[in-house]
Amino acid sequence: MPREKTQATVPLSDPRFDALGAPVEVRRHPKARRLTLRVSRTRRAVVVTLPTQCDLGEAGSFVHRHIDWVRERLGSIPEPVPFKNGVFMPLRGKAHKLVFLGEKAEVPVSVVDAKTETEYPEIHVAGTADFAPRRLRDWLFAEAKADLDASVVFHGNRLGVRAKRLTIRDQTSRWGSCSSNGSLSFSWRLVMAPEFVLDYVGAHEVAHLREMNHGPQFWALVEQTMPRMEEAKTWLQVYGMDLHRYGVEDAD
Repeated sequence: MPREKTQATVPLSDPRFDALGAPVEVRRHPKARRLTLRVSRTRRAVVVTLPTQCDLGEAGSFVHRHIDWVRERLGSIPEPVPFKNGVFMPLRGKAHKLVFLGEKAEVPVSVVDAKTETEYPEIHVAGTADFAPRRLRDWLFAEAKADLDASVVFHGNRLGVRAKRLTIRDQTSRWGSCSSNGSLSFSWRLVMAPEFVLDYVGAHEVAHLREMNHGPQFWALVEQTMPRMEEAKTWLQVYGMDLHRYGVEDAD
């Protein structure tokens, strides 16, 4: 039988929620027996899941009854950091200052080392304030792919496997994934993490090419090729969510 799927997410328009500063979304699920509520930390959105027989009015009332809980959860999410001139962002685990150079710069994107111990390295980006953030994003995607390509080849050689394809995305639910046909997918945001963290995620997905599960044999493979596995896992648990703060500002 075909697998039942969650219906598409729809926005919930209700003036009572305008002050939340976050979208409220509704998802219908055929197997849902009751209304449930969660706050997505990566997308900064309120998500209500409801059974198919419930209407949108019930969803709105449900959110309203739990509005204090929603506000508390939203308040615990760090504010987003859009790519703008002068802001700081991490690159391979180290803070860098963004410098937008305007249209006259010859090099699209370049990294400039700190001149003194009291200064920060800088990421110089050519282009106007409207164009530079997207150019920076594209560059970060390319940097992430280069780093992960190297990691996947290295760990693949150690474990005797080879990935069919490697893709970089802006996925919010996981740092990496491995399909049954040997294709690997990773979040570009890993390029902001320390190098050993990115390398751990690369090793993790490569190990799935041999063990498509999370059993003892799988974890033994990861640790075999990546001795800093536990340190990297802890880093992602503590700091990983912070990487979702950075990015191109949504258009109005």
